[in-house]
Amino acid sequence: MRYKLPYLIGIMTTAALVALALQHRVATAPKIDSAVIAASENDTEIAALGRVEPQSEEIRVGAEISGKIARLFVREGDRVVRGQVLAVLENSDLHARLTSAEARIQEKEAELRRIVNGARQEERKEARASVDEAYAVLENTRSEAERREGLFARGIITREEAERIRRELQVATARHEAARERLELLDSGPREEDRAKAEAALSLAQTEAEEMRATLAKSEIRSPITGIVLHQYLNEGETLSSQPDMPILSVGDISRLRVRAEIDESDIGKLRLDQRVYVKAPAFGDRRFWGHLIRIGKSLGQKRVRTERAAERTDRDVLETIVELDETGVLPVGVRVDVYITKGQP
Repeated sequence: MRYKLPYLIGIMTTAALVALALQHRVATAPKIDSAVIAASENDTEIAALGRVEPQSEEIRVGAEISGKIARLFVREGDRVVRGQVLAVLENSDLHARLTSAEARIQEKEAELRRIVNGARQEERKEARASVDEAYAVLENTRSEAERREGLFARGIITREEAERIRRELQVATARHEAARERLELLDSGPREEDRAKAEAALSLAQTEAEEMRATLAKSEIRSPITGIVLHQYLNEGETLSSQPDMPILSVGDISRLRVRAEIDESDIGKLRLDQRVYVKAPAFGDRRFWGHLIRIGKSLGQKRVRTERAAERTDRDVLETIVELDETGVLPVGVRVDVYITKGQP
């Protein structure tokens, strides 16, 4: 088909104008850096959910015994040091029982001293005097018995009188022997079995008192670490159970903050220690809080951090990892964050 020259010229002019317009649009359009595209696609390897926690983790502080909270010395946000008394349970009955146990110790100590030390000096003097007296009576009775034996042999006294003096001599001999044995007993010291019995009684009393001191110490709730009080669960006057799920307070060391991140099972092969990580919290907009991966879990478990989205899957296995943040004192403990484990440096 042949076209007229003016018609062809019109078509060529229109094409040229379109080409010029496209060239102008390309020239004036904003340039996109391909390196930035590559970095954005490759920088972030893994995205996950996590929660901010103290470097010590959150330690829930309860009691080993049950009782009513008599005093509570700290509140949420207070700084505490290791060993500081945080609360005291009602313990007046424990104090009374400890006083009784300590009194029994004093009693058993006195009994042991009496057995170890033996008789007093006055008792020994009295025993010696008894021996001397019994010996004098024995000698007099022996002399009288010898005299009367001679009289009986000559027929001057009767048999009954001779036998009576013999019996008196036997009695005097027995009394002298008893007095001498008592003196020997006082001088020889305690018997081994008496001393062992007294020592065992003292040891038992000391053990009972030690048990009471330990029970009394359990009524004072002390901080296991230096840090701050994160939460207060009970107030003064409330009854505390010794069950582990019933704490009074929780404490944590926030001198360093960490994030416990849950990594999807499909991403765990990409994890390496010391990988750079940043986290973002909704309350802080697009601000990034940088850190690094310091611990990788050894076993999978169920998700514990939830997004509360209806479509969220909670049946997937995850691996817990710990990220240590570079900054401290900005993010509050317990806040949920988005975690991004990256290749690059901040």
